[in-house]
Order: sequence, then C-alpha cells, then structure tokens
Amino acid sequence: MEAYLQQLITQSLAFTLVVVMLVAFLESLALVGLLLPGTVMMASIGALIGSGQVDFYMAWGAGIVGCLLGDWISYFIGRAFKGPLHRWSFLKKNKAMLDKTEHALHQHSIVTILIGRFVGPTRPLVPMVAGMLDLPPHKFALPNIIGCLTWPPVYFFPGILAGVAIDIPASANSALFKWLLFGVVVLVWLAAWLSWRWWREGKRSADKLTRWLTPKRLRLACIASWGGALVCFYYMHQQALMPVYRHLLWKVLAG
Repeated sequence: MEAYLQQLITQSLAFTLVVVMLVAFLESLALVGLLLPGTVMMASIGALIGSGQVDFYMAWGAGIVGCLLGDWISYFIGRAFKGPLHRWSFLKKNKAMLDKTEHALHQHSIVTILIGRFVGPTRPLVPMVAGMLDLPPHKFALPNIIGCLTWPPVYFFPGILAGVAIDIPASANSALFKWLLFGVVVLVWLAAWLSWRWWREGKRSADKLTRWLTPKRLRLACIASWGGALVCFYYMHQQALMPVYRHLLWKVLAG
C-alpha cells in the first residue's frame, strides 16, 4: 500500500497537491491534529520536494490552502459549539492545556495565534479556543494568515534538506557530508526546543522533564546544542561537496 501511494504521489501532480492540502488541513483541524504525526508527514513531503519529485511552490500553495481551511473551520466550530465543547469529557481531561491556551489568548491573542501554529500540541487547539472565546474574526485573521503562509515551508525544510542530500553524487566524502548535515538539522531542532523551554521558564507549570532538566542543565544543554550545531555546520561548509549541495538546494527552492 505504501509503495502504491508513493507511486501515485510521484506520478500524479494533482494527487500530490491534494495529499499536501489534506495533510495540512487535518494537521490544523480542531483536535484531529492531536492524533496525527503531522511533523513526520510534512517532512516526508519535503523529502519528495528535495528530490525533485514535487514542485516546492505548488506544494507550498496547497499547504497554505489546507492550513487556512483547517484553522477557519476549527475557529467556527469553537464559536458554534463553545458550550458543548466545554462540557466534553476529552477537553475536561486536557483542561490544563485548554486553560493555558485560553489564558494566553486573553493576554496576547496575536502572538499566541501566530506561535501556536508552530507548536504541535497547540496547533489544532488555538483556532478552536479562539472561536470559543468569541475572539473577533479580524483579530484572528492577520496572525492566522501569517502563520499559514510561513508554516508549510518551515515544516517542509528538514525533509527538503534530506531529499537534496540524496541526490549528492556518491564519493568518498559523501557519507561524512550527510552525517554532518543530519547533525546540523537535529542539533538546531534540539537547540530551538531547549531555547523555547528556557524562554518559557517560570511561565509554565512543571512537567515530567522538569525534575531531570533543571534550570542549570537546561541552560547548559541549550548552549551546548547551539555550539554543536555551529561546529557541525562549520565542518560541513568546509567539505568539497558543499558547493554541489548548495547548487542542488537552490535549484529546488528556485523552482
């Protein structure tokens, strides 16, 4: 089945764009997005873009349409069913997350809507909660549009980097180059996540990681991750294959 789906994606542009739009839509849809591995799915599409099997700008456009549909349907679901949703047992079990989202929207609605699009657990919740709080559509629209314009390429990008790396000609140094690229991507992602926890320190309640990731360890891990990413990037940039990789990446991004 997976091989058949892969064949359909690579042979039919229309089917591919529908898949991209559907993934972005479901990832953004109220509560449904909590159940989907959206990050993995978007990165997989990014790998197809990087290998030249899918056009970057067409996939970007399909992703924007899917995001907007998912977010606005979620927003109007929240406005129309705010009473039943508050009483729903699933949301009662996740009351802490719901309360945090409501508080953040009350305090900083624009920033919360924009940042919430890039944070997995809150992405399918923020538009619905904004509707439940009767946030005016014009206040929801601007940060939502900005988020939907920027989210697809950000989530495609790790896959694009991997897809481009696949096309690098085999040589004695190609394996080292790919490992360095993998190290840069993983360490930047880890450093960004640690930076987010550091920035949110004192503003969030304790979780399971807090006992092990004390404030001192968090700072050290964050600095070490950024340092490791810079070292990997420096050595990757010194590789003879770097000009080839840049050329292939530019071809993908230039369309």
